[in-house]
Amino acid sequence: MDKYQEPFDQPVAKSGDENIKRGNWSKKLDFFLSCVGYAVGIGNIWRFPYLCYKNGGGAFLVPYLVALFTCGLPLFFMEVALGQFSSCGAVEVWKISPIFKGVGYGTVIVTAVCCIYYNLLLAYILFYFFMSFTKSLPWETCNNDWNTPDCVQRGVELLNITNTTETPFYMGTTAALVNSTPGAGYIATPSEEYWYHYILEISDGLHEFGGIHLKLLGFFILGYIIVFLCVSKGVKSTGKVVYFTATFPYIILTILFIRGITLPGALNGLYYYFVPEWKELLNINVWGSAFIQIFYSLGPGWGGVITMASYNRFNYDLIGVSFIVPVINSATSIFAGCVIFSVLGYMAEVANVPIKDVASNGPGLAFVVYPEALTHLPVSPLWAVLFFFMLLTICLDSQFVMIETVITAVWDTFASKLQSGKIWVTLGVCVCMFILGLPFTSRGGSYLFTIVDWYSAIFSAMVIALAEVIVVGWVYGAERFLDDIEFMIKRPFAGRILFIALWKFVVPAIISSILVLTAISHMPVSYLNYDFPTWAIVFGWVLAMMSIIPIPAYAFYYLVFEESGDFITRVKHSLQPSADWAPAVERNRADYRNWRTSTGHNLSHVIPHEMHMMIKTENNSKNDSVQAADHYDPYIER
Repeated sequence: MDKYQEPFDQPVAKSGDENIKRGNWSKKLDFFLSCVGYAVGIGNIWRFPYLCYKNGGGAFLVPYLVALFTCGLPLFFMEVALGQFSSCGAVEVWKISPIFKGVGYGTVIVTAVCCIYYNLLLAYILFYFFMSFTKSLPWETCNNDWNTPDCVQRGVELLNITNTTETPFYMGTTAALVNSTPGAGYIATPSEEYWYHYILEISDGLHEFGGIHLKLLGFFILGYIIVFLCVSKGVKSTGKVVYFTATFPYIILTILFIRGITLPGALNGLYYYFVPEWKELLNINVWGSAFIQIFYSLGPGWGGVITMASYNRFNYDLIGVSFIVPVINSATSIFAGCVIFSVLGYMAEVANVPIKDVASNGPGLAFVVYPEALTHLPVSPLWAVLFFFMLLTICLDSQFVMIETVITAVWDTFASKLQSGKIWVTLGVCVCMFILGLPFTSRGGSYLFTIVDWYSAIFSAMVIALAEVIVVGWVYGAERFLDDIEFMIKRPFAGRILFIALWKFVVPAIISSILVLTAISHMPVSYLNYDFPTWAIVFGWVLAMMSIIPIPAYAFYYLVFEESGDFITRVKHSLQPSADWAPAVERNRADYRNWRTSTGHNLSHVIPHEMHMMIKTENNSKNDSVQAADHYDPYIER
């Protein structure tokens, strides 16, 4: 048999799906756009530009691009291949090495937690979006019910000052502090007070949750309704929605960029964004920030990439997407920084303050600084509507994939026991997440959001990614995994030697180093100079451990209850792929078995799926014959 021969005819569903049970993407472009939408998230807009500015400007691009090509791209490629080969989500993909199935559970936990509070961001964006449909933006002046005597409006609109010799009056935060009388207290802008006093109705701390903020709750509900409707039919509905949500942000970014660079002070903003400070390359924390940003934006270790790829047809040529999407993600981050800093440069000139006094990141940039900058533009409500609609589409793309990751994990695990359709699983997941997310809509919810965001996300994702690359590189074998990829795409892979080195040595070393650096440089959670109580910090660490503890816990369970024999035998068997680690569609499975056998490998473990399920159902004993069928030695010579 030829190494890359075409599989024989596949039975297909009426929908044209190769995998009748799980379904497939309707078109190749569906998968590509879903990957782009997932990778390009809010972090590209509100986190990367500030990181670049704070960590050496243009010089930061050096470690960032190194991080992309030595860590981000290899991990993304690996996860696409894992999902496509197995046609499994984040949990069942660990058939590749069953003792590590706890990594899959950890992935689902961290993604579920992220989904819960990510929908709060969606609610904030919806809130701002609908409030932008006015003649004048509500955060433009200090003449509203929620404003305090501390409110001071920055500057005047420069573009309206033409053909006049009058000296414009500039009043920024810095100037206000200088010109205010001693003891006048804190000075706040209208956008700050709108954010804290109207959108959040913020309380004094976690000790004062203050009840549910009903307006915010309404948008929180609306967010889940939108998400449910878009993912209700799985990849069939999501694949159609992303044609708009993944492309529209680029149209808006381009419009905002063109408008931004025509404003006074825009070049100053771009200068501060790009001017290189080469000395920062000697700062290890700058390199750490670059690699961590890759995890925030590209999303390895979150299960989303594996989940999306699991709906690909088995012979889909994944090489192009695996290389193009990470590059698009990074290019979008850089371009978004130009959009943001061109307007911030204008805002600094209007307010007559340095760029550093208006530059910000995170929610402060998206919900305070940039909205304030929009108030200085002619027809400001139009620009606000465009900006928040762009954030809405970006947020929805990421949320689609994250919630589909959880839904797919539940469906893959319990499909044989679930009699109802997948739409009811989707509804159940959305309702559960909505209920768990209700505390975030309280007046103390922003403090809770800060705790969860601070502790639950990035450390867990890096641990999960480290486990993935160790299993693929060393336990299963990078060489064997590349054989499987070549069988899928039906041609040799030119970068074979390079990716063996990356998966075995480079990526594990990098992630391990970043984990150590993260642990050493970890800072206590901070928000608005509020001292978080000890119980809140303990809660944060418990939340962080919730996605890591399943890894050793499941390994212990598997060795004790799922294996037999002495300890060495149990460990050896548990590291080997299960009988079901093979292409999901029976015809592809048969081709794979024949191909591996023809190359001299003992693949008696790759039994037909129906036979494997029958054996599991009818014979639960751990006799030697079943173990022989369930396992194989991954270290047989190629």
